[in-house]
Amino acid sequence: MTNHIAFYQFCSAVRRKGALALCLALCVLGLGLSGSAHEPRPSITTIDAPGAGTAASQGTVADGDNARGAIMGYYLDGSNVLHGFLRAPDGRFTTIDAPGAGTAANQGTVANALNTEGAIVGYYTDASNVNHGFLRAPDGRFTRIEAPGAGTSGGQGTFAMDINPAGTIAGAYLDESYVFHGFQRAPDGRFTTYEAPGAGTAAYQGTGPASFSGLNPAGAVTGNYVDASYVVHGFVRAPDGWITTFDAPGAGTGASQGTWGTSINPAGAIAGYYCDATTCHGLLRAPDAAITTFDVPGAQGSEADSINPEGAIAGCYWDASNVYHGFIRARDGAITTFDAPGAGTAAWEGTFPWSNDPAGRTFGYYIDTSGVAHGFMRTP
Repeated sequence: MTNHIAFYQFCSAVRRKGALALCLALCVLGLGLSGSAHEPRPSITTIDAPGAGTAASQGTVADGDNARGAIMGYYLDGSNVLHGFLRAPDGRFTTIDAPGAGTAANQGTVANALNTEGAIVGYYTDASNVNHGFLRAPDGRFTRIEAPGAGTSGGQGTFAMDINPAGTIAGAYLDESYVFHGFQRAPDGRFTTYEAPGAGTAAYQGTGPASFSGLNPAGAVTGNYVDASYVVHGFVRAPDGWITTFDAPGAGTGASQGTWGTSINPAGAIAGYYCDATTCHGLLRAPDAAITTFDVPGAQGSEADSINPEGAIAGCYWDASNVYHGFIRARDGAITTFDAPGAGTAAWEGTFPWSNDPAGRTFGYYIDTSGVAHGFMRTP
């Protein structure tokens, strides 16, 4: 599991350390910048799944919602077993445990994405520590997803990362040599696997889409590939299968440095970040491929994690004390910063947005003073 997040978010895993110990277990992968402003009274709701653990590195992560107001995510219980959850618009929780999921520490079910129809995709880790993708239909039925070529040893397998309104699924698989490969699964179950040009072929190199919002309604996908020197590069794969790679100006060229594509909206605009030898910076790649980089004023580093249809970007930044805070970058470049009530103020604690929806709601989690994670929803 640690290797999975290392592939998808090298510098996030390194920077957040204890603050993201939960997610290390759970994930096991042309606009100008104007001034900064604080919204007077943001509405932030805490989301704690029933059964979530209350010890350090346990708790709840809220991934996002759909147009019908359902919220999904996952949690780590008191025995460090993973479970997905679905929170209905009326606040009722449903626990999601995929058939075959293991019940030992760091095994279980991770729910990654939810579409408009209520279908959920994710992956589960079985008793042998092999990973399997799943699709949970709106009526609760599960379909196991095994990408062709996926490995069957511990840590290997299939990871379903996102699903669009048509039912197309984006994901990655780790083969028997521990190399990552991207895939898309059509609604009729057909698989297409792909490699970004320049992707490495050694262990923990290769290609994979971004989590949560890396697939748009048209079927375009963004993500990252790791080359033979363990440098990370962004890519976008068009609906016809054509892959374009990109690197932000100033991106580092050392191992675990480079460029990440984290989210793509319906227009094809991509949010992401790049890491140089010192820190990380946000980026926006426009549909015409122009890249705008930005930093939250006063931040030691910034990371853009999601872009909604309106072009607003949600992400996190960290200060000089390595405390994390959320931000929203509007389409005009104005930045609003925020902290979830209850978020800790020590190093590796704070607020971590994951996604933002068409209505401007932002989802993620915060780490409190005891190191426990709590999901949140911020309503503008």
